[in-house]
Amino acid sequence: MGFDRNAESDVAFGHKPVLLDECLNALAIKPDGIYVDGTLGRAGHSLEIAKKLTAGGRLICLDRDETAIEAAKLRLADYMDRVTLVHSNFSRIDKVLQELDIAGADGMLFDLGVSSPQLDEAQRGFSYMHDAPLDMRMDRTATLTARDVVNDWSCEELRRILFAYGEERYAPAIAKAIVKRRQEKTIETTGELVEIIRQAMPPAALREKQHPAKRSFQAIRIAVNDELGELPPMLQAASELLQKGGRLAVISFHSLEDRIIKKTLQDLATGCTCPPNFPVCVCGRKPKMRLVSRKPIVAGEAELVYNPRARSAKLRVAEKL
Repeated sequence: MGFDRNAESDVAFGHKPVLLDECLNALAIKPDGIYVDGTLGRAGHSLEIAKKLTAGGRLICLDRDETAIEAAKLRLADYMDRVTLVHSNFSRIDKVLQELDIAGADGMLFDLGVSSPQLDEAQRGFSYMHDAPLDMRMDRTATLTARDVVNDWSCEELRRILFAYGEERYAPAIAKAIVKRRQEKTIETTGELVEIIRQAMPPAALREKQHPAKRSFQAIRIAVNDELGELPPMLQAASELLQKGGRLAVISFHSLEDRIIKKTLQDLATGCTCPPNFPVCVCGRKPKMRLVSRKPIVAGEAELVYNPRARSAKLRVAEKL
């Protein structure tokens, strides 16, 4: 299960952001419209959206990582007359637009997961390939770190997140190993955690192609950043803030995210819920969104040649009614 976000590979290195053309088509960008990129990252999607806007249009870019905001000031320098950068979590999208005195948007894009710069900076503690302090915070102003999770959470809670968020079949053994080690000394680094995970797994698991710590690191990162908990409120807020005919495009990278997105969008697209035998509707419920496509949009073979990490990407699109 791949959760490492495609990651918006820098155009300077000859790559495009994941599902770029599909996202631009999904948003149906109007030159004078108002758009939101709720997951700025390397600004790959934002750059292409900004290029399609005139000076009368506006693009609001959010990211919880201040590093991404600073980098975007350079990447988007030629388009800052129509771009607003905001250091914030996308779950606050309603408050952000209210603070900017924006009543609604014509389109919103959310590309979920951890960005390449975060993975590339060893000191951020996201990677199991580099020894670094246990951190994993996307927003470095947040208080909860991977060190807190690993050293303070109960064995049962560790087992739960490893299984639920990482689909780690050896979750019970890994959780017990973590608790046993931390009773001897505090676990401080990613390298220490990788070694604990390795020792807890059977030899056959260590021979698998996938790194033995990948699923556990994914699970801990999701817990630290509450990545799944923030999805439903974001999707609900987006549905309220879109103008009529406005498009919502969401890219996910693993089944847990996609399941939440699919269910929430289906609920938003559902009208009357009265039993079929009722002669007239008494619930009064009307759909808020229309699903643009029933099935998720995935990367084509051409994109997978230069960006293999796009293989797990799924794009779902809905339109405000």
